[in-house]
Amino acid sequence: MITIPIKPISVNEVWKGRRFKTKAYERYEKDLLAMLVAIELPPPPYSVCYEFGFSNGASDIDNPIKPIQDILQKKYGFNDKQIHEMHVLKKLVKKGNEYIKFEIRHFG
Repeated sequence: MITIPIKPISVNEVWKGRRFKTKAYERYEKDLLAMLVAIELPPPPYSVCYEFGFSNGASDIDNPIKPIQDILQKKYGFNDKQIHEMHVLKKLVKKGNEYIKFEIRHFG
């Protein structure tokens, strides 16, 4: 493992000014909130696993993380600062078969 002695920058520090949700994101959030089933979370801290099924191999593995994480915390009432471990998988699928899988476990 390579160590770089620099403070990691937050996505909140990356952009100038206010950011606004796009219509596409608002629709995505509404659709996802309606599709998510009720679950009981373990106690924090959390370990999360995300699997993204992309039909485009050029899709970046990290791009969908923050949007889904924000929606999950809204639905399930946790704060993403309680996530201490994350595993992310990218799978290539046929167009029309895209998906998101996730699991939230206790870290420790």
